[in-house]
Amino acid sequence: MLNYIWFGLMIIALVVGAINGQLTEVTNAAVKSAAVAVEISLGLIGIMAMWLGIMKIAEEGGLIKILARAIRPVARFLFPEIPDGHPAIGAMMMNITANWLGLGNAATPLGLKAMDQLQSLNLSKDTASNSQITFLAINTASITFIPMTVIAVRAELGSMNPFEIISTSIFASTCACIAAITASRILSKLPAMQASNPMLQTNMEKEVTNG
Repeated sequence: MLNYIWFGLMIIALVVGAINGQLTEVTNAAVKSAAVAVEISLGLIGIMAMWLGIMKIAEEGGLIKILARAIRPVARFLFPEIPDGHPAIGAMMMNITANWLGLGNAATPLGLKAMDQLQSLNLSKDTASNSQITFLAINTASITFIPMTVIAVRAELGSMNPFEIISTSIFASTCACIAAITASRILSKLPAMQASNPMLQTNMEKEVTNG
């Protein structure tokens, strides 16, 4: 879908540039922006490699498992369908930690791994479970304590104080995360949502059978 959106924006820019007689400026701007994008990407390699290495060391050293045990009470509240000790908890912890550090690109593969683990618990493979929806909400609006990617971009572009956005990032991301979790929990209680929850339906069938 994003490919179509970007293609549409390019066509609109070319058409508007041609109508206003500024097609050369549009072309020059596109070339210049492409060069800037490459420079920014190269500047991010170092910091991304460093934090990805730290995440790998933490995983191999058992720190992720320790953190997973530490957040078990919170995980039980947010993800009651996930059994204790399931690999999904560790995968989600790695993703959330990467988001805490503002490593969006690093968090993406970790999030996909967590979703794959959650899918193994999903009774209806073509319908997202409550745990998957809640995790997606947390992943999308994650709290960011150290927005390293944004800081790196600001530093690469010559900001005098690239770290000054930390406090505002924490406040904004915390508000977003609270709103996302609240919406997820409230919507999961609606009758329409419960009717499409295969796990709830299974539990109700067991109660009827036992009764």
